[in-house]
Amino acid sequence: MTAGTPAVVAFGANLGDRAATIQAAADDLAATEGVELVTLSPVIETPAVRPYGVDRDAPAYLNTVALIRTELDPGALHAVLRRIEDDHGRTRTERWGDRTLDLDLIAFGELEQDDPELTLPHPRAHERDFVLRPWLAADPHAELPGHGRVDALLAALTGGAS
Repeated sequence: MTAGTPAVVAFGANLGDRAATIQAAADDLAATEGVELVTLSPVIETPAVRPYGVDRDAPAYLNTVALIRTELDPGALHAVLRRIEDDHGRTRTERWGDRTLDLDLIAFGELEQDDPELTLPHPRAHERDFVLRPWLAADPHAELPGHGRVDALLAALTGGAS
C-alpha cells in the first residue's frame, strides 16, 4: 500500500521489557489492515517527564517514531493505537505516569483539529525532544503542521544542539 495519508506515531515505554514491547507494538501496527509501516526511527532513551519537569528517579523511557501511511481516518487510527496500548498492559491511572506503552498520534497528514478526543497535531509534540529527535532521524525534512520544520523546532528546544 503506497496510497493513504501519511501519519506519525510516537512510541514510548518505561516499564517492563521496553524494547520488546515497542517492537511488538510496531509489529501490531504494521499488521493492522489499512496501515503501512514506512519506517521506524532509531530508538532513543530519555528520562521520564512529569508535569513539573524531568523525573530522574523514575525509570527511563525508550522512544521511537513510526512513519506510516494509512487508509484509516484519524479516529479509527487513534482507536487502533489505544487497543495496541491495552494489549500491551497499558493502564491509565495516573496522567504522565510510568507505563508499559504509550502511543501518541503526532500528525495525520496536514490535518489540524482541536477536538476533545483527538487534537492534531499532538498539542505538545513541538516541545518534546523525545518526539522530535527520533522523528528527525526518520525524516530529515519532517514538518509538524502549524509549527514548522522539525529540525528548527528541535534546535529551538536544545539551543541549537541536537
